[in-house]
Amino acid sequence: MSKVKVGIINVTGYAGVELARLLSQHPAVELTSVTGRSLAGKPLGEAFPHLAGLNLSIEAKLGEVELAFSAMPHQESAREVIPLLDRGIKVVDISADFRLKDAAAYLSWYGASHPRPELLAHAVYGLPELHRAEISSATLVANPGCYSTGAILALAPAVKAGLIGPEIIIDSKSGISGAGRSLSLKTHFPEANEDVTAYALGGHRHLPEIVQELTQLAPGQPPQVSFVPHLIPMTRGILTTAYAPLAPGRVSTDQKGQQALLKLYRDFYRDEPFVRVVEAPPHTKHAWGNNLCFIHPTIDIRTGRLIAISGIDNLVKGAAGQAIQNMNLMLGLEETSGLSAPAVYP
Repeated sequence: MSKVKVGIINVTGYAGVELARLLSQHPAVELTSVTGRSLAGKPLGEAFPHLAGLNLSIEAKLGEVELAFSAMPHQESAREVIPLLDRGIKVVDISADFRLKDAAAYLSWYGASHPRPELLAHAVYGLPELHRAEISSATLVANPGCYSTGAILALAPAVKAGLIGPEIIIDSKSGISGAGRSLSLKTHFPEANEDVTAYALGGHRHLPEIVQELTQLAPGQPPQVSFVPHLIPMTRGILTTAYAPLAPGRVSTDQKGQQALLKLYRDFYRDEPFVRVVEAPPHTKHAWGNNLCFIHPTIDIRTGRLIAISGIDNLVKGAAGQAIQNMNLMLGLEETSGLSAPAVYP
């Protein structure tokens, strides 16, 4: 059987180059075209020696493909994606351009009007654990944000079951690769090393998609979410800790309640190939280089609060790996194809 031809728009960013790495070993697709404005015309292996075996050149425009990944920044991505959709090409967009269903919310959070707002209703939010059936029949999938992935997966079972109240606090710590490959003072080694800092306290752009997805799980009780991200001096990974008060009478605040909570989470994710519900708090290194999300739910018995911790690799389950998971579903392939490698350790 011939392989499906796929391409990457903007292979030169961290998400794009991680896509190329993962696709290079995919059994059912062939990466045939990659673009990158700053390095157009150069062999891919010259820019990224570990990808020399792909024998591709970085192009200015995408060649003929059956499915495309866009790893462009928001606003720029939509301009690349829309012509592809008009030509009938399936797209997984890793930017934020199609994640929000509300065009007014997009304007508010991203500072520009959406060029094709009617496509927002058409796009499927690409979190397979919540939208697998829709993804399987989609032509446009909006890959979730990295912070959003870890936060939503940590909270989804409790929100769906009505186990918690609406007041939710999310604390996330991300490696520096989440800031992208462009040079900046805040990610300069002397500035970021030996340092931890919170940012975007006025509202991070991943917040509205977290609220959007949690609201769909419990429409009668819109969540009130405070989300504070932090930058920490490591390359990969996101550790998210979410806190919320337990709803009265839904679960006991003792060891029996703790076991019931663990069972709830394990039942919710029983058939999910990339979610592991674990009995001890996860480390980001447990998911380093692979598509897994580790989740540890527990109860703070003293205060009657849920504490749910998740760990992912922000470049894999938080970006490129999840994009390939979505591609597999869109193409009718085995969902785990090309994504079964274990984490790199140590």
